[in-house]
Amino acid sequence: MSDFLLQQLDSRGVLTLTLNRPEKRNAFDDALIAELILALETAAENQAVRLVVLTSSGDHFSAGADLNWMKRMASYSHAQNLADAKELARLMDTLYHLPKPTLGLVKGAAYGGAVGLAACCDLVLAADNASFCLSEVKIGLIPAVISPYVIKAMGERQARRYFLTAEVINATQAVQLGLAHQLVALEELPHYSEQMIQQLLNNSPAALTAAKALIYAVSGQPLSTELNADTSARIADIRVSAEGQEGLNAFLEKRLPAWRQG
Repeated sequence: MSDFLLQQLDSRGVLTLTLNRPEKRNAFDDALIAELILALETAAENQAVRLVVLTSSGDHFSAGADLNWMKRMASYSHAQNLADAKELARLMDTLYHLPKPTLGLVKGAAYGGAVGLAACCDLVLAADNASFCLSEVKIGLIPAVISPYVIKAMGERQARRYFLTAEVINATQAVQLGLAHQLVALEELPHYSEQMIQQLLNNSPAALTAAKALIYAVSGQPLSTELNADTSARIADIRVSAEGQEGLNAFLEKRLPAWRQG
């Protein structure tokens, strides 16, 4: 494990993953991608982790692909490029489908693949100095691997513009487009981050995981008898679960549930 990805798990179960290459504007390469995958897969299995915060050192979230990595990829064969791209796809899929809440904190530049990282997070706070850019076409490439997640976030119509123009998207526009949820002053980013973390920690860990699974299952599905049956089964399942029973009893007894005690 290198110093390019810092990991800190606090007593509340908040795992903070910090991209830590400030001198390179936190650009990522194959090694950092592998570290992120391992950290996220470990977090998914670790019962002590309740949520994951993805943040960065220095002035920028991430400039996207590291230049030295890009130089190496330029000399790769098609098979090597395919294997390399599949690892980036694995990172995006792992982050997007993590069974625990994810909070992205974006400041400064979020370019190229970094837009994908933001799009894969459940919640994103954008500092007022944040700028997003799908810059790939400027250098003869396309945002292929991140496209499913970015299009889910901003929609096809907006993707048609920004995939083709490579325009810089400011923080206000990012919120309007759906790449971020909330715009905050840079100096207030830690405050609003803590506020969002506490909001998530107030909720049942099992219910948060089930809520994410519900979104994956329902999104894009047509209204149907089968969908109604599935959602009915999901609420019945969680009502009789340990945390469902604890939450209902705590509500009826006007006390805090177990996950908010201690």
